[in-house]
Amino acid sequence: QVQLVESGGGLVQAGESLRLSCAVSGSITSLGAMAWYRQAPGKQRELVARITAGNSKTYAESVKGRFAISRDNPKRAVYLQMDSLKPDDTAVYFCNVNANLNIYWGQGTQVTVSS
Repeated sequence: QVQLVESGGGLVQAGESLRLSCAVSGSITSLGAMAWYRQAPGKQRELVARITAGNSKTYAESVKGRFAISRDNPKRAVYLQMDSLKPDDTAVYFCNVNANLNIYWGQGTQVTVSS
């Protein structure tokens, strides 16, 4: 069974940084695209950043230049470096992974940015 465990969320002030991590465990035969989504209160879940198996990266317009996604295949992990955080970045952040041709979600980690 594949499981995703996120870590690194917390409460920070505007302008500060956080680094989210997502570790994938279980029996993995193939690891495809990995992504981070977020969901703010009263809003739909949205894609923040995505990285393919070939390291191609895409970002939401709202985070371009501030966030950076990366992956470590041997460690089966994906990271999200978040700099220059804004109050609008406040949300629950979810890890999303394509593993064994199935999509898996993490439980979410809260990021709160105070002004």
